[in-house]
This record gives sequence, structure tokens and C-alpha cells, in this order.
Amino acid sequence: MSGAVEIKLADRMSKLGTETAFDVLVRARALEAEGKHVIHLQLGEPDFDTPQHIVDAAVDALRSGDTHYTPTAGIPALRKAIADYTSETREIEFAPEHVVVTPGGKPIMFFVILALAGEGDEVVYPDPGFPIYQSVVNFSGATPVPLELKEEEGFGFSPDQIRSLVNDKTKLVIINSPHNPTGGMISEESLEELARLAVKHDFMVMSDEIYSRIAYDYDTVPKSISTYPGMRERTIILDGFSKTFAMTGWRLGYGVMPTKLAEQVTRLAVNCNSCTPGFIQQAGIAALTGPQEPVEAMVEEFRRRRDMMVTGLNEIPGISCIQPAGAFYVFPNVKQLGKTSDDVANDLMYEGHVALVSGTSFGAAGEGYIRISYANSMENLQEALNRIKSTVERVY
Repeated sequence: MSGAVEIKLADRMSKLGTETAFDVLVRARALEAEGKHVIHLQLGEPDFDTPQHIVDAAVDALRSGDTHYTPTAGIPALRKAIADYTSETREIEFAPEHVVVTPGGKPIMFFVILALAGEGDEVVYPDPGFPIYQSVVNFSGATPVPLELKEEEGFGFSPDQIRSLVNDKTKLVIINSPHNPTGGMISEESLEELARLAVKHDFMVMSDEIYSRIAYDYDTVPKSISTYPGMRERTIILDGFSKTFAMTGWRLGYGVMPTKLAEQVTRLAVNCNSCTPGFIQQAGIAALTGPQEPVEAMVEEFRRRRDMMVTGLNEIPGISCIQPAGAFYVFPNVKQLGKTSDDVANDLMYEGHVALVSGTSFGAAGEGYIRISYANSMENLQEALNRIKSTVERVY
């Protein structure tokens, strides 16, 4: 057998990042292999089972032979269900031709950024924020421009901040509300200013609304930037089934966008994944049109967990935590502990056996914070709080 061959990768591969939460999972599993009991608070995944009526819809579809290719943008029935659902929850009219269905939400991020941004363009993205935003902007050749989210703004941003960052080179602004990793929300005042700037400078906004149903002070979803004057034609709503319906492993997401952009995103999907499985799309129809009580019960349980985590973290010396408005994360401030976010996360992993994520995994502005997912049982969360407290008292 000949010696190893050096594989020469394309330069663009060096621009792609990753998700640290999965790296933390690997290290946590290694500790468990040594016999340690680790509490997993690192992944953004509901710990609930997919509601039974959704599972039944997929099983029925499989048994009826729904195992063939489907239209790239999604089957007509699901595209209509998504258009109807988005029209009702955002109170603005959308049609099936505005919808592109993909295997998870990430392809929408990838395809939209590649379709809109390139060399010489600027893309504004939240920092801290979901790390794939910056990763794909770098890959596209565009210049990433971080929009720092500040604790004193509830991890939103002020109108002055966004005004200082956009210009005629801005091609796209990415927002996420409710927000990963902080659980923060963007104020309506800031959304209104962003909408005004988008019209003035003629750029698009990708509004990641994947956590829109997990917003604790709303009867329906929070206000979407797509509803502001001139923004229906300039907004890409990114949404999906993973968080709301506990369907992370199903890989079912979608984008709602202007029809001309939808056509180009569909072209990219043809070249990448061809289509989304039909039986999974049938499950999506059942999710949107079937009983919503499981979603409501899940959100109410998340509210209980949030309240316990915020109270418990604020009782630990050196840690403070504001109350998140949505999603299922807390983003406590650990600056008073006197170590970097990475060091704190490592100490809590290896000394306390609590797996969580350093704030810097979500951008430079995450320094001084850690992200904790409270998608776990109340019992495990209470034990995690006990371990965090004892580790802080012992190590710091």
C-alpha cells in the first residue's frame, strides 16, 4: 500500500467554521466513557418527543409508498400549509410560490447568502449569534460585519447601532429573534429602524424566526420585520419544525421570500439536495394543521425551567443572568469569576461534569458569558445548578 497522499483542499474550505456545541458533546461523551455522570446542557434541542400525530402522518405516508422524489421547492400541499401558517401568524399575505422547503433550516441560510452576497458586498450578522451565519458569509466571499448584541439592551440592538453599520455596500442583514444563544428579543423600535434602512439602502433582511413560537410573552409569534412597509419584498423568513415541534432529527425547514429569490434558492437546492423526502413533508403538514396543544405544553414547561434557571444562577456568587424573552437558553454573565468564557466552560465540564458552551463559540462579543440550554428535566437542571454552584465555590 502506498504512502498517504496529501489532499490539497480549495482555499475556500478554510473559511468554513463549525458548531462548538457538537465538539462539547464529543468531550462529554468521552467523560461518560470514563464512568462520569455528565448533565447535558450544550445542544439546542428540545428534550420532548415529536407529537404522536406527526409521527403517525409520516408512518402512514411511508406505508402508502411516499418514498419517491418530490418537487425541489416542496410538495404543493406543504407549501400551501406553510404559506397559510405564515400569513396567519405574521398577519401579512404569502402564497405557496413564496415558500421553499429544505432538509432543515441551514440550507436556507446557505442558499440565501450564496444567492445574494459575494465579493465586495457586506453582510451584517448578530454577535453573539448562531455561528453558521458568519461561517457562510465568509464562504461566500462577502465581508461579515458583526452587530454586537449587548446585555444592557436585553441582547438586542439599538437603532443607533444598526444605523452605524449599514451603507450602500450592505447586501444583507441577518437577524434572529428570539435569539440563539441569549434568548433575547429585538425591540419593535429597532425593527422599525432596520426596515427604514433596508428601504433606504435597498438591502435584504434574513429574519431567522426558528424560535418564534417559543416566545414567552406573546399569544402568537412576535412581530416580524416582514410586516413593515416595503419589507415583504425585502425579507426572507427562515423557519422550520425542529424547535417548535421537537423535530430536530427530521430535518425539515423552510424559507418564505420574494418569488424571484425563491426561484434562485430552488436552483441552488436542485444542485445540492434535489428535494426533501415526501413522507417528512407529510409530517410537516400534520404539524402545522394538527393539534397545537403539545407545542403550548412544551413552551409552558420551558417557561418553568427558564424561571428556575434564572433564579438559581443569580444566587451563585460571581454569576448574573438576565431573564430571556424566548428560545430555551440562558446566557449568564461570568465576568466576575475572573477567567475567560472558555476556561469557565471547561471548569464546569471537567470539575462539575456539566456540559455547556462558551459564549465565544458564538462570536467575540460572547466573551464573559456561557450558554446553557435548559432543554432538560427540572430534576437535571436543579442538579446542574447545584454542581455549578459547588464548582464555582471550589475553583474560584
